[in-house]
Amino acid sequence: MLYGGAAVAATLAGAGAAWWTSRPHGSPSAGGAAQAAKTAEAAKAFWTLSFDTPDGKPLPMSAYHGKLLLVNFWATWCPPCVEELPLLDFFYQENKDKNLQVVGLAVDQPSAVKTWLQTRPLNFPVGMAGLEGTELSKALGNSSGGLPFSVVFGTSGQLLHRKVGKILPEELVQWTQLS
Repeated sequence: MLYGGAAVAATLAGAGAAWWTSRPHGSPSAGGAAQAAKTAEAAKAFWTLSFDTPDGKPLPMSAYHGKLLLVNFWATWCPPCVEELPLLDFFYQENKDKNLQVVGLAVDQPSAVKTWLQTRPLNFPVGMAGLEGTELSKALGNSSGGLPFSVVFGTSGQLLHRKVGKILPEELVQWTQLS
């Protein structure tokens, strides 16, 4: 009985620690002043980045400055990522005329993304972030490096919101109210 109790306690402690490290972070300033400053710096630098599309064309982030921008980090091997992509695609199509843009950044191999997109095309642009995408997402506040990870930038370019985990439809509606 003592061993059983210890096992339950260890399991609960492990689950609590896992939840704590992977919980969604809503506010860009979560995590203290030093982390907030690093995240703000990374958000500012984000606008200077450019990614290749799966077809090899440039996808400069500066092209979307001035719009509400939802950036979704995803991978073909990530089940929750591929589950949420149709929702993001529908959301983009419904809102693209409202000064809103969705960009997918694939943390994956270009060949896997090309193959995946051939059978499930998306209407929003996809950039190839590769393994560097994990570091970029961490710089933007994804401390666990988990996928999917989404950030919302305002029309002035500031980081307004971030989320680790699958997006819910009601969150998309809330994010359209941000500026």
